[in-house]
Amino acid sequence: MKLTVGFRKDRMILLFIIVLQAVFSVFFIVDFGMDIFGLRTVPMSWEYYELVQGATIIGLILGVVLGVVMLVNLVRRASQMRSTMLAARGAFHELMQVRFDEWGLSPSERDVAGFTIKGMSNDEIAALRGKSVGTIKSQCNAIFRKANVTGRAQLVSLFIEDLTAKPST
Repeated sequence: MKLTVGFRKDRMILLFIIVLQAVFSVFFIVDFGMDIFGLRTVPMSWEYYELVQGATIIGLILGVVLGVVMLVNLVRRASQMRSTMLAARGAFHELMQVRFDEWGLSPSERDVAGFTIKGMSNDEIAALRGKSVGTIKSQCNAIFRKANVTGRAQLVSLFIEDLTAKPST
């Protein structure tokens, strides 16, 4: 929720910067065009022109300052997201270990279950562990039986359900 509010706030700041700089750019483009093509019928007073230039300078400075503020906020948010992802990764690993303990998996079954959850095939797991594909299939069946699931998809869905469940209050 907090990150969503930050995104809206940044969008509003960015929109403000764009509108501000667009307004002043249009003024100078129109003014330049009127000078080049001789379309100006009434001369512009220097007081008005200086006022617009002063406002433009303030607008450009605001654009730079707000741009820097927005960049700092984005960098901070990226850091927070990175921390959140690391925490989630740690939480997922911890969750896997808790479930493996509950199911009473042996160390080799834990390895196979971890590789299975990562989406590896039996052939890939066998090659990584230096075991036969038959051994890996047998270990997968033992894991599925202990976890009370019928296959890989259900095994993975157990963890997805745990991670996406609303915390109890």
